[in-house]
Amino acid sequence: MIELGVNIDHVATLRQARRTWEPDPVWAAVEAHLGGADGITVHLREDRRHINDDDVRRLRELTQVKLNLEMAATDEMIGIACRLKPEMAMLVPEGRQEITTEGGIDIVAGEVRLRECVARLSDAGIVTSVFIDADPAQVDAAARIGARVCEIHTGPYAHAFHANGRDIGSRTVRAELERVRAAGEAVRAAGMRFNAGHALNYYNVQPIAALAGVRELHIGHAIVSRAVFVGLRSAVSEMKRLMREAGTSA
Repeated sequence: MIELGVNIDHVATLRQARRTWEPDPVWAAVEAHLGGADGITVHLREDRRHINDDDVRRLRELTQVKLNLEMAATDEMIGIACRLKPEMAMLVPEGRQEITTEGGIDIVAGEVRLRECVARLSDAGIVTSVFIDADPAQVDAAARIGARVCEIHTGPYAHAFHANGRDIGSRTVRAELERVRAAGEAVRAAGMRFNAGHALNYYNVQPIAALAGVRELHIGHAIVSRAVFVGLRSAVSEMKRLMREAGTSA
């Protein structure tokens, strides 16, 4: 059954706006779990712009939900993951000036280095994931470096959905959805787990959740935004209901 990983980075973004101690990402993780989240995702960036080292340590120690640690493929981040041992570590590209992750990691270009990173994480007992574009060459490279999970970048689909009036029947939207579907099929054929995420929200999530074999969606900004008005438990519960409905109707 499809699972929901809730990204709580923007709870920390709100905290950092005032450089204070609240809202606490650990509290957010507990609320998300109580709302039905199957996991918590955080991105520990090199510049620590929102989530920081203490957040990750406390999430590991104090919460009872699986932790997915997003990170750049650097020696520092691999070392942190190996010490903390999250259930999953996801390698993502990272740019200092970007507002959010703008695309998948280029495994083809960095295959040797990324194979070493995956090996170190695997030796520490951590499930290794890569965030990639819906590109067959990247799927093949992910399998070669030993990744166990591929999270397919759904941003192009989400942007097309919005630009075309939220019309799932639009040719452009259908084409982007097909790219995600085909990539997911290739991921599964290679023996890896098919996850998906980026820019998913309450309006566009169901066609992705209905794709065959998708195991987990990672969603953050939309849920935290909705939580401002209805609370985090309710926001998570509503998203999970939409995902489950899509899965049962597929």
